[in-house]
Amino acid sequence: MKHVAVQDYYGKVLQSSSDLQTDACCTVANTPDWLKTILSQLHGDVLSRYYGCGLIAPEALDGAWVLDLGCGAGRDVYALSAMVGASGYVVGVDMTEEQLAVARAHQTFHAEAFGYGVVNTDFRTGYIEALDQIGLPPASFDAVVSNCVINLAQDKVAVLRGVYDLLKLGGEMYFSDVYADRRIPQELAEDEVLYGECLSGALCWTDFLTIAKAAGFADPRVVTHRPLTIDNPDLAKKTGEIRFASVTVRLFKAERQAAGGRVLAYKGTLAHAPDVFELDLAHRFPKGQPVRVSCDIWSMLMQSRFAPHFDTVAAEEDHDDDAPQIDPFADAATAKGCSG
Repeated sequence: MKHVAVQDYYGKVLQSSSDLQTDACCTVANTPDWLKTILSQLHGDVLSRYYGCGLIAPEALDGAWVLDLGCGAGRDVYALSAMVGASGYVVGVDMTEEQLAVARAHQTFHAEAFGYGVVNTDFRTGYIEALDQIGLPPASFDAVVSNCVINLAQDKVAVLRGVYDLLKLGGEMYFSDVYADRRIPQELAEDEVLYGECLSGALCWTDFLTIAKAAGFADPRVVTHRPLTIDNPDLAKKTGEIRFASVTVRLFKAERQAAGGRVLAYKGTLAHAPDVFELDLAHRFPKGQPVRVSCDIWSMLMQSRFAPHFDTVAAEEDHDDDAPQIDPFADAATAKGCSG
């Protein structure tokens, strides 16, 4: 029944982003100027039906094949289509026909807006829990993105396993979603408004880390996080002391190549990061400066599309990087972990 409830909420109840009752599915991060330029070229019908909770604009996408899970009316698909260029391709998957109808209506508009001779987007109807059933070849995507959607999925383990299978070696899942500081009680999970508002389907953060690693993503990395507010007093009363956060995470499909650490020096060659490349909140790479990293981080970067943008530097000795995994709820006095 959850699929039907979500389809009704996003296909019939919500007619624009102004109908949302919380800020869970609204992006409030600072949008960089280059991305604002792209967004300014998108069709108004697509922009008005945007329900994302983060900015899913990873670097180095020129010529890439990208999959957007839960693409809705297509805002992120079309923004990404500008980033991948005419030689790249972006596929959007969604289960809500009303949203997909809006997305499909504007494919030619956006191809012309970006100066492409051909359409470089495709939209598929399907469930993100069953990615093997929508005709996508395994190990074919450079990146998979999602914006405030996996919390709506009934089988989140199946989503991550399906993504892992669709990514090339070195490919990346870069996505924003809503998480909680504890497990959501069943009675709240059954609340259709809380579920549709991306709250009561949220995973407990530490449960997510366990699931991601079980799916094959060895070292989840946090790019950004922000607390969510619930301004609707009725919804706030229902959720009580549960704390929610929007978190952007990157997961790499990588094979661990050796023990010990490595040293990398960023060349400064990424178009939107000429001075420093920020992999996540714990790893910054200033141009030309040697940075020690763990074997896991080295393996991620050197097998990915980022490899040409780094030089490897001789290290005097191996080491294991001790950069911590970021906890979005570390400063939450009421956090209970995933014990309930």
